[in-house]
Amino acid sequence: MTAPLTPPHRPSHDEDPWQTPGTGSSPYLTAGQGAGVLDKGPGTSREVRWAVVVLVALAVSGVLLGLLWLWLAPRTPLISDATAVFLKDTEGEEAIGADGTFVLLALAFGLVSAVVVFLFQRRGGIPQVLGLALGGLLGAIVAWKVGGWLGPTSDVVAHAKQVGKGVTFDAPLELKMKGALLAWPVAAMIIHLALTALFSPRDPEPEVIDWSQGPGAYAPQQGPQDSPADSPAPAPEASQPPESGSGSTRYGDGDA
Repeated sequence: MTAPLTPPHRPSHDEDPWQTPGTGSSPYLTAGQGAGVLDKGPGTSREVRWAVVVLVALAVSGVLLGLLWLWLAPRTPLISDATAVFLKDTEGEEAIGADGTFVLLALAFGLVSAVVVFLFQRRGGIPQVLGLALGGLLGAIVAWKVGGWLGPTSDVVAHAKQVGKGVTFDAPLELKMKGALLAWPVAAMIIHLALTALFSPRDPEPEVIDWSQGPGAYAPQQGPQDSPADSPAPAPEASQPPESGSGSTRYGDGDA
């Protein structure tokens, strides 16, 4: 009688169906990696273009901040006696008030810019945060320069000679505390990061495949799964009668 042949779908004895991954590879693999599909967000070029738009928009809006600072900042009165220029009120706080007004306005602009950017793009990212930071810094510098250019002249001596002796005039609008330039970018970054952490959409966590349990350890959940004990056993293959030929023995109905 002939020996039954090994079915082609069964592995040979030399192959190990439960072999572990090679050296240097991780035994854990995400479901997206196993399927060869990666969830890609917006392209890097799109994020960079959006960051450039944010930077330019904030730098231009610095003109508005400079005009508001020029309008709301208190004036420092000066007076001349034909030989020198003095503060009219030596105990006045107008200079500190100008710096404080700039800081408050810059904080408000940082808040508004962060909210507007988040509403247009509800996704964080390094390019977007850098655009907010650099744009806020440029906007603060533009506001500082605009307020100084449009305010009283910086040539105090010529201005004192022009108005005459004993006449009060305004000192140039200056920013004594240069650290106030950081109020806008710092406020914008903090507010934007807070909004991103609270309201940005969450990415789904990848499923983890433990390859140490074998290649069959992961199976997508399509529906109710039957346990191995409940699954029907494969039907046995029908045996074929041996063929006649050399080396085989065939018995008839009455032959011994």
